[in-house]
Amino acid sequence: MSSMKNDRKPTLKQKKVLMQAKLNTKNWLVRCHTARQLIIVHRVSGNTRKLSC
Repeated sequence: MSSMKNDRKPTLKQKKVLMQAKLNTKNWLVRCHTARQLIIVHRVSGNTRKLSC
């Protein structure tokens, strides 16, 4: 079982990546951010997505 992670509000650079993917920045939280990948979680449904940066 994996450890619990705290999801955070996206930074300005992360918001730009979300907007390029045509996603509403208010509905998504950032779980993990690397140089090549952004893992986001929907605030309501809990769905997870991986976006390339």
